[in-house]
Amino acid sequence: MPADSDVLGESNGTKRLPGGQSATVESPDAPFTVSTAVAEVIAARTDHLFGLMGNGNAHLISHLTYAGFGLTSARHEVATVTMADAYYRATGRVGAATTTYGAGFTNAYTALAEARLARIPLVMVVGDAPTTGRRAFDIDQPGAAAAVGVTTLLATPENATAITHQAFDLAQQTFQPVVVAIPYDVATAPLVEPVQLPPLPAKPDWNAPAEELDRIAALLRDAARPLILGGRGVLLADAAAPLKEIGDRLGGLFMTSVMAANLFDSPWDLGIAGGFTRDHRLELARTADVVLVAGASLNAFQARYGTLFAPGTRVIRIDNEPEAAVAHPAVTDYLRADLDPFLQALTGRIPTTEQARTWRAAVPEVAGEAFRSPAPVEDPAEFGPDGRLNPRAAIAALDAILPKDRSVVMDGGHFMGWAPMYLSVPDPQAMVLVGTAFQSIGLGFGSAAGVSVARPERTTVFVTGDGGGLMGLADFETFIRATARGVVIVLNDSAYGAELHQYASKGLDPTAMLIDEVDFAAIGQGLGADGAKARTLADLAVLTDWLASHDEGVFVLDVAISQKVVVEFMTASLAAGKKL
Repeated sequence: MPADSDVLGESNGTKRLPGGQSATVESPDAPFTVSTAVAEVIAARTDHLFGLMGNGNAHLISHLTYAGFGLTSARHEVATVTMADAYYRATGRVGAATTTYGAGFTNAYTALAEARLARIPLVMVVGDAPTTGRRAFDIDQPGAAAAVGVTTLLATPENATAITHQAFDLAQQTFQPVVVAIPYDVATAPLVEPVQLPPLPAKPDWNAPAEELDRIAALLRDAARPLILGGRGVLLADAAAPLKEIGDRLGGLFMTSVMAANLFDSPWDLGIAGGFTRDHRLELARTADVVLVAGASLNAFQARYGTLFAPGTRVIRIDNEPEAAVAHPAVTDYLRADLDPFLQALTGRIPTTEQARTWRAAVPEVAGEAFRSPAPVEDPAEFGPDGRLNPRAAIAALDAILPKDRSVVMDGGHFMGWAPMYLSVPDPQAMVLVGTAFQSIGLGFGSAAGVSVARPERTTVFVTGDGGGLMGLADFETFIRATARGVVIVLNDSAYGAELHQYASKGLDPTAMLIDEVDFAAIGQGLGADGAKARTLADLAVLTDWLASHDEGVFVLDVAISQKVVVEFMTASLAAGKKL
């Protein structure tokens, strides 16, 4: 936009501070600077900013908040990026984050790596070293970002407006985070005559040859038990309708990745694939003879460490991302293609099969309520071998207690296997896991806050373990502050469960794997939430009562779960002899 535009324009004025003090504030009508130009583009390209103020971004943030632009302030810089990341996952709109330079940037680095590996488009605006050279506390931030595959664009007086627009364009085009760096000595420098930036190269189209479409259509038509597995790529391509049509014409069954939960809205959906699959559904999925995988990476979780499909299953994978070209041991047929045009063309090659001759006719129970029931058929016992609650029974009971119009957000860790198995969600953007791509824990409170900002009309249900919860504790307060109505469920086994089950079981000393039990409900109460500890299924009634009497606020339920119950994705990895 031109330098004299007035997206946020207001007059100079006096701002009232806490305690009755006042201060003169630089208004958006002041002479345009690098920081204010970047701020104007943020206001034009997104509708919220997640940040934490410091020397490197104070002018940027002030320009936005002065005019009333939405800001959610984190308490630790890592949450600035996780909030923006989760905001995108919950809405499909590109988020924006900001931190200061140096320690502010490095504190957010884990979340930046997670966003890159998870293919999340967001723009992170950071302060940076002066153009004259690094100070004692500066690091090579562009080099650090490049180390995790993230591009840094430098804002200058000549390009601040155009380069920030380009950052949003690049993020949207590549499904990646992009950093905009503002050198410290030009943050308040006035704009000069802009330079013309070269346009971004066009994203190539990947079209499937007709002969490949014919070949894959023939494989699917000849299948006796076809299974359709849809991933987040289908959601991004808005291609769920033709993929569902293919499955319906074939009379096949469906599964999804965790980030595409409920993509098909079909009674023939076996649910989330891989380590989050219910046992009875997994048994059926393993009888498929041909699987069409569209827009899913088939990572270790999705593939259940190589055990999702039976040996000899024909697995056809379609995706258009560069990393999809890497060979996958389960895939027998791979085709790089843009999903929507491919699936539209494939639909025309697959006639409707007579239903009596389909897989569905052989397994009518799949569409029945009993098959789709959330009851913990794997292990209905209330308690584990150590007398603490069985997490499967607890989460299955909570599915009936929690509001149906909900967003479910999870941190990373051993505990995360149970919520996707038993907690239903209304649509794919209501199931959010931030951290799994980079194998990180401790990003959950920030993620949940971002979802609360993105979807305030829904109850935000945040599920964490005690290890990740303690790691991200700084933004417990952020979640409470940002959430209109929410529930925090801490599956508390007083341990780092993943390490306990991987290494203590092999004879390693468990001392460093154990955590003295922490009462998260008490912590939440100290921060202004309500809460209670649950040691029996009957104790869950306190949440039922709270939900019935509270239309707003946050409730923290600390659930004391067994250390002896191992999550399904881990038993699969241990059986396969692989480490998480």
